[in-house]
Amino acid sequence: MDVLQQYMNKLTDSAPRSSAYQENIPFGQWRSRLAAAFTEKLGGFPEKRAGLEPVLLERVACPGYTRERIEITTFEGLRMPLYLLIPEQAAASPVPAVIAVHGHGYGSREITGLHPDGSERESDPGLHKDFAVSLVKEGFVVAAPEVLGFGDRRLAEDRGSGEPGKNSCFRLSSALLMAGQTMAGYRIYETMRVLDYLLTRSEVHSNRIGIMGISGGGLVAGFTAALDERLACAVVSGYANTFAASILTRNHCLDNYIPGILLEAEMPDLLGLIAPRGLFLESGSADPLFGPEGASLALSRLQEIYSAAGHSGQVRADFFPGGHEIHGGPAFSWLRQQLADLS
Repeated sequence: MDVLQQYMNKLTDSAPRSSAYQENIPFGQWRSRLAAAFTEKLGGFPEKRAGLEPVLLERVACPGYTRERIEITTFEGLRMPLYLLIPEQAAASPVPAVIAVHGHGYGSREITGLHPDGSERESDPGLHKDFAVSLVKEGFVVAAPEVLGFGDRRLAEDRGSGEPGKNSCFRLSSALLMAGQTMAGYRIYETMRVLDYLLTRSEVHSNRIGIMGISGGGLVAGFTAALDERLACAVVSGYANTFAASILTRNHCLDNYIPGILLEAEMPDLLGLIAPRGLFLESGSADPLFGPEGASLALSRLQEIYSAAGHSGQVRADFFPGGHEIHGGPAFSWLRQQLADLS
């Protein structure tokens, strides 16, 4: 290892992680302290939430479900489109819901079985595996937001590039950092607004809402659940790891970085804020970005935190043979169990 890398490793390894879980701190006290510190590092959230002002953009009948494209206000002056997939059975009585958060790619259409232009896709679904469609076929209402920086929510220069998968993460993240904000914080807060919107829908059982995300969407899913206790459970796919073993080992998108976060805690402790609510990890054995060694370390630390919360059985994992991708089956089954047991 070269001298510069050794220096950087020493610098990050020696960060104090002053809000990490310790056995001598009551669980509730620890959770409150770290949640507050984490929110501050993200840049904080608005004290007053803007009106959602939802607008229906389209409604399409699909086999077994209806697909709506809706736009809502997240931050004052900022609008977000999302897909809402509504299973046929939701017309009779409210059903559980899942927020499905895509990773890097061409946006919410990539997880809803569509091409970048919105036309139906029957080709290879790639790493996302059209998991929003899989979830609605499981009987969930599914909200699939267009994450900031992707799809319709890119800067004009990127929308006009002719490359559907070209994102605006770097420039948007840079501007937010210069203003004392973070892309992670913006995406987490916007996902909380999606939850606000789901709670207005008569098709949704308000006490039975979970979240699932892949890769960068796993960051959003896990950390939104960590900070918003209205979410009953979370599936984090292709992300749960340690910062040291994942984003600090290679060049990652700038949206992954939260200034000063290692002063407070490592990634597993941040995900541990979800306890005692359910948490399920998906990790491919050949994932080159968020690999199995770091995922195993994360699971071990999470098991320690969940045991301290008195709910050791509420953290599970699917370490499957595969790469950086959605696996699906075991996670979907776990979501059904988690969201069926709530009153």
